[in-house]
Amino acid sequence: MAHCGCAKMCARLCGYGKKVYICIRIETGNSMDVKIDESWKRHIGAEFDKPYFASLAAFVRDEYRRHRCYPPGRLIFNAFNLCPFDRVKAVIIGQDPYHEPGQAHGLCFSVNDGVAFPPSLVNIFKEVQADTGALAPQSGSLVRWAEQGVLLLNATLTVREHAAGSHQGHGWEEFTDAAIKALSAGREHLAFILWGSYAQSKAKLIDQSRHLVLRSAHPSPLSAYRGFFGNHHFSLANQYLEKYGIEPVKW
Repeated sequence: MAHCGCAKMCARLCGYGKKVYICIRIETGNSMDVKIDESWKRHIGAEFDKPYFASLAAFVRDEYRRHRCYPPGRLIFNAFNLCPFDRVKAVIIGQDPYHEPGQAHGLCFSVNDGVAFPPSLVNIFKEVQADTGALAPQSGSLVRWAEQGVLLLNATLTVREHAAGSHQGHGWEEFTDAAIKALSAGREHLAFILWGSYAQSKAKLIDQSRHLVLRSAHPSPLSAYRGFFGNHHFSLANQYLEKYGIEPVKW
């Protein structure tokens, strides 16, 4: 049987003829070693030893074994691995991954190269162009944002195919809330961008005396014309970053 190369027992996620890995190494007892950027591990590593995370890992392993789920196991923590803790300058919060084939790759609102743009992403690019003058890109991948320090964080990091919200309420929200709280307490002058009521509910986790919090309607077609278009969040975030001597994002 193929393995991921971990020295210790690996939690394999196997399904539909493919072997993918969440790379959670089982240590002694309930202790786990999650393959996530070391800077994040220093700040939220304690979460991996909590009972809820053991239950979450068991749930995710079972879901990937029994169903087709997204993103691929190796990309579950992609947002963290592309954007280390100390490099974060802005945070965009989504709800859960895209649930159709080929779309999700671990960054909220982002899709893989060559995949048709989902409606919300189309509207995001429209607002970027209207706000900053930047032309809409050919690719829907937002890796370029993540590599500049934009944490593209879904509150729930996995989902079952064709079943939006199917992995909510199993522990991911506790984990991602811990990441938001760690950023709020451990960093200064970050721009948190909250679109829609769900993302805005995370504002309570953020120290707004230390960070900028931008709120508006969600970019989905159902709400984009009720306050997302014209929110100027991209230019406002950059103005805030520049005020504190932080390099702006090339949206």
